[in-house]
Amino acid sequence: MAQQGVKLDPKRISCPICVDLLKDPVALPCGHSYCINCIQSYWDGEDERGIYSCPQCRQRFTPRPVLTKNSMLADLVEELKKTGLQAAPADHCYAGAEDVACDVCTGRKLKAFKSCLQCVASYCEKHLQPHRDSAPLQKHKLVEPSKKLQENICSRHDEVMKMFCRTDQQCICYLCSVDEHKGHDTVSAAAERTERQRELEGSRQNIQQRIQDTEKDVKLLQQEVEAISRSADKAVEHSEKIFTELIRLMEKRRSDVKQQLRWQQETEVSRVKELQEKLEQEITELKRKDAELEQLSHTEDHTQFLHNYPSLSALSEATHSSSINIRPRRYFEDVTAAVSGVRDKLQDALRDTWTNVSLTGTEVDVSLSEPEPKTRAEFFRYSRHITLDPNTANTLLLLSEGNRKVTRTSQRQSYSDHLDRFTIWPQVLSRESLTGQCYWEVEWRGTGVFVAVTYTNISRTGSPNESLFGLNDKSCALYCVNNSYNFWYNNVQTSVSGPQSSRVGVYLDHSAGVLSFYNVSDTMSLLHRVQTTFTQPLYVGLYLYCHGATAELCQLKSTDVI
Repeated sequence: MAQQGVKLDPKRISCPICVDLLKDPVALPCGHSYCINCIQSYWDGEDERGIYSCPQCRQRFTPRPVLTKNSMLADLVEELKKTGLQAAPADHCYAGAEDVACDVCTGRKLKAFKSCLQCVASYCEKHLQPHRDSAPLQKHKLVEPSKKLQENICSRHDEVMKMFCRTDQQCICYLCSVDEHKGHDTVSAAAERTERQRELEGSRQNIQQRIQDTEKDVKLLQQEVEAISRSADKAVEHSEKIFTELIRLMEKRRSDVKQQLRWQQETEVSRVKELQEKLEQEITELKRKDAELEQLSHTEDHTQFLHNYPSLSALSEATHSSSINIRPRRYFEDVTAAVSGVRDKLQDALRDTWTNVSLTGTEVDVSLSEPEPKTRAEFFRYSRHITLDPNTANTLLLLSEGNRKVTRTSQRQSYSDHLDRFTIWPQVLSRESLTGQCYWEVEWRGTGVFVAVTYTNISRTGSPNESLFGLNDKSCALYCVNNSYNFWYNNVQTSVSGPQSSRVGVYLDHSAGVLSFYNVSDTMSLLHRVQTTFTQPLYVGLYLYCHGATAELCQLKSTDVI
């Protein structure tokens, strides 16, 4: 009768970890119950943290609780077992395709709870029990469930590989150590693991230190970003205010000049019109006098003619012959010239002093250094689309191919005047400025071409030492001729040896101060390398030595890679 009255769901007296009826049940301080072995194994994995929790409610306990068997609950479970009551595994306890299955279960297999390295098998919680109860099996090494246990078995001797051959750097079994690995430096796998574990810990410490150092660098860079942003915002605000004042002043001066010109215009026009009216009146009077004289000339009465002639023949003095001076029609050219002079001076001042306002003065001295490329494919990672600036081209240079190609001609081009134009030497600059890591190639033809880089403040009209590429400290150039190369910087020539080619590659690492010139043919070979410090953005420069010479900034494509 008592057994018939027992109606208890097996799940209520099952261990939440092994999902089996409680065995040697213990109750945690939070009230949840587990098999003592299950909860002890669970907590063994939390020893490193020193904080122990309930797998169900996640309540934490510190220090690790001392557990004692719940005798009342244990007796209840034993009584219920006598009735044939068993805990049915939940669906989530069965092994799926991605899980490690118990090697002992028949039919539908349960998930493995542990794998045994000695048995080379995986067990669910139920079939793992012998490893807990049997003293010999308790010495076996249990690990988290693994699908790779067979990798621990020697394929030749079908034995567990508990040895390690340092000579061949591979795991072996004991029979291997006395067979094909005889005489090799062999140790137990455990000893090798201890050595490698020590190396691993050292590597981890190194990595963790690098992480800390890098995190510090990241924090410093973030602070630098914020500082740059604040400084830039302040500079923008200040420069906007200054330029607004300059614009306001220019507007005021423009209004003053316009007002003055209009006033002078009205004054001069009024004076001229007044004189014009006088002359027109004089013309009318003269025409009237001419009509009277004509009439008198037809008078037949001599006495009447002589009587009237004295009064009609008297003429008033002409006013225009002495008061009107016809001058060349310059009018307000003097004012225009004065305004043009102001413009020229302002443009000169802006061009000459712009370097001091250049953003390169605030370049952040931080960079992640990368090794210089070795192959053309690696150089292509830094290729830049570069075009030539028509406003800088000398009038003997003709641009084509979308401003990528320049040809020296014998006839001057009809370019408009521009302050950036080279007026003495047949030179041209790129439109784009270059910073960071850049790579470009120049295809040249003719007697000789300068492939140069330069600051934008190089002179456009000065002497050779001021404006010719390579003859000053603002530019440097590789002079390419039919049979040789020469490098020029600050009027110093350096002979460069290397194979001849009609294509030159140029690599720039602005922050690292590296500038390299390469011969590009079937292979790439270094011609000349410069290590310096660049203080401003650079521009590509081309100089063509004679008529008919050409140079083209190549469009680089991945299919061009040799």
